[in-house]
Amino acid sequence: MKCLLVDDEPLALDILEAYLKKIPYLELIGRCNNALEASEFLKNNKTDLMFLDIQMPEITGIEFMRSLADPPLVIFCSAFSDFAVEGFELDALDYILKPVSFERFNKSIERAKEYMVLKKNDSIEEPNLDDDYIFIKSNQKQIKLSYDQILYVEAFADYVKLFTAEKRYITLQTMKNMEIKLPNEKFIRVHRSFIVGLKYITSFNSSELEIGTTKIPVGKNYKDDFLQKLRSKNIL
Repeated sequence: MKCLLVDDEPLALDILEAYLKKIPYLELIGRCNNALEASEFLKNNKTDLMFLDIQMPEITGIEFMRSLADPPLVIFCSAFSDFAVEGFELDALDYILKPVSFERFNKSIERAKEYMVLKKNDSIEEPNLDDDYIFIKSNQKQIKLSYDQILYVEAFADYVKLFTAEKRYITLQTMKNMEIKLPNEKFIRVHRSFIVGLKYITSFNSSELEIGTTKIPVGKNYKDDFLQKLRSKNIL
């Protein structure tokens, strides 16, 4: 993966560069101090993955990404969580808070690798949504999934991951469409990146829930609706 780093802080660039060098299949092809430099760089260099700061002089990372007609895969790196919702609305793959640990960096890289393999798979297409089920194309077949089989849904840039007890499926779809289509008596969105099946929640508090052994964050913008839904189901 050909990687570009964009940040107005030299130390932040140095840290990311050091992390990049630890992973053999990553190639650093450029470092830019602002969006204008990055814009010129992208015109002349094929880039697979861009690590992008948000609060930069003149043009923010959010504004810069909005201006790109065909952006590379983007992972935002910021000292502030306030812009995360905007970042994910732009189909960023991930949003990392500074200071960035290598463990967190590597987790994002694994997501990027999975995404790039997925993009090369021509069998992935938009699913058929119906009142009680969804059809997913997998291994050249259309697989019918009842909504009752879905434990939770996770955002994956312009795709979503659907998790059942037996398997994980990836399909071309937006979280917004999934939220609209999934029956609200069975599902609730608890985070910008997660929709969960209510009957599969095994434990929860105001900031996190568990489905089996999987921990899922409850976003602050979704907490009140989540707790109200549990009350309506006589769970609280």
